[in-house]
Amino acid sequence: MIRDATLAGFLLLLATGARGQDFLTRAERTGFAETSRYEDVLAFLETLSGAEPGFRVIPFGYTHEGRALPVVVWAPDGAPMETLEAIGQVRDRLRVLVFANIHAGEVAGKEAALILLRELSEGAHAAWADSLLLLVAPIYNADGNERVALTNRPLQHGPIGGMGQRANARGLDLNRDFTKLEAAETRSLVKFYRAVDPHLVVDLHTTNGTVHGYHLTYSPPLHPDTDPAIAGFLRDSLLPAVTSVIRADGGWESWHYGNLAEDEEMDAPRGWYSFSSEPRYSTNYVGLRNRFGILSEVYSYLPFRDRVLVTRRFVEALLDFAAAHAGEIRRRTEEADVRAVAGTELALATDFERTIEAAPVLLGEVERRRHPFTGEPMLERTGAVRVEPMPAFVSFRPTRTAVAPFAYLVPPELDSVLDLLEAHGVESRPLATPVRGRFEAFGISASRQEEREFEGHRARILEGEWESVEAELPAGTVVVPLDQPLGRLVFHLLEPMGSDGLVRWNALDAALEDAAVYPILRSTAPVP
Repeated sequence: MIRDATLAGFLLLLATGARGQDFLTRAERTGFAETSRYEDVLAFLETLSGAEPGFRVIPFGYTHEGRALPVVVWAPDGAPMETLEAIGQVRDRLRVLVFANIHAGEVAGKEAALILLRELSEGAHAAWADSLLLLVAPIYNADGNERVALTNRPLQHGPIGGMGQRANARGLDLNRDFTKLEAAETRSLVKFYRAVDPHLVVDLHTTNGTVHGYHLTYSPPLHPDTDPAIAGFLRDSLLPAVTSVIRADGGWESWHYGNLAEDEEMDAPRGWYSFSSEPRYSTNYVGLRNRFGILSEVYSYLPFRDRVLVTRRFVEALLDFAAAHAGEIRRRTEEADVRAVAGTELALATDFERTIEAAPVLLGEVERRRHPFTGEPMLERTGAVRVEPMPAFVSFRPTRTAVAPFAYLVPPELDSVLDLLEAHGVESRPLATPVRGRFEAFGISASRQEEREFEGHRARILEGEWESVEAELPAGTVVVPLDQPLGRLVFHLLEPMGSDGLVRWNALDAALEDAAVYPILRSTAPVP
């Protein structure tokens, strides 16, 4: 249970800080009845950077409607901060990105990030600068943030003055876009990854769904092809340590994100089930880039100010751990970048894995409250918690695999494919002269599209198999090797039977019309 004394003391500290009412978030100024709008965030960041030389606010891209997306760089020791590229060249510290508001109705992370930045400006956590280069992007889905309505996320316990919408201005869910890169926001963020290459990415959300007993749930990257040294450190060291810290000092319970099978309308045994493993999700995508990704999901049915407080403390505990283990986290990413991918068996499809046979899952209760302005119901956590042992499915296993090749060979006329590879930051090279040799071609035995549309797409499903062929590659053919840091991601983008690749998202539909062979070849040996 949240301790009232702790919360009251924290709010008093905010109200009597160095700059008092002149440097509070909109949430704080309104008693947590409202959330910050885009202009509020910009004004807050302007105050921050104008008064503190250790802060720089840099635009890292734009929204669909043309709003600049700000990222705050905290480097009080004077590290280079003029450009994103300069930040990416800082090699002696762990680069950490904390971003919020990918779903703009989930606003606790935005407010918590702003509060944490203010605390840093007042001298808190100065020791982090010895090992961390911290970057904070508090308002990622800025267009969605401005579409405030009292009816958005109707059961969520505030803010009663309304909040933004889930999707961006195009109606796209930005947390389903990291393979296809259709949104301006996603392209902006991935361009940021290419320039800055953060070792650790923290993505702040608010969850609803199952009525459980946790204040906050979390998830590491879920795809089983995440480098095991990264996934293992998150599951076995970082997340358990943070869980213990926030329970000890705040009485806050946290554990792996999940929902009961019946609440997800799954035809599965009763158990605690995480979300999906596809790289379209932000933290899964980060994992396939060989970086540490952490999803945070504070509980919807906590009052808004409590959600902000819990999220802030979770991020603070994460950064404490990251600062203390910065060298090891950097080392694990560097080793993952040079680990061989070609010739290894990777997953084409996955399913839930029974991670724990009888996990002590905390379930809770809620009470109905009336929204004071709409009269519609809101739900509030009561604090009553019961423990129910049940299987926990919070990891995934491969159900279909393939051996990764040395390279994919992309015809130069596949402009949409090459554009996406470049946008992801994938390394490639065109052949200067023709090359003859034995390669692999994928013979298509079946091609269909799903009936249900999702994100404006009807997913393309291919069946078939790879066969050895003698072929001549014309000059200009683009060689995409897997002996590069993004080798795991390349596999998932270009394998024709992958569960979340470019075939599925219709990027090759024109080339696949009536085709008997997939237009991209593979090489099982280095290409001259």
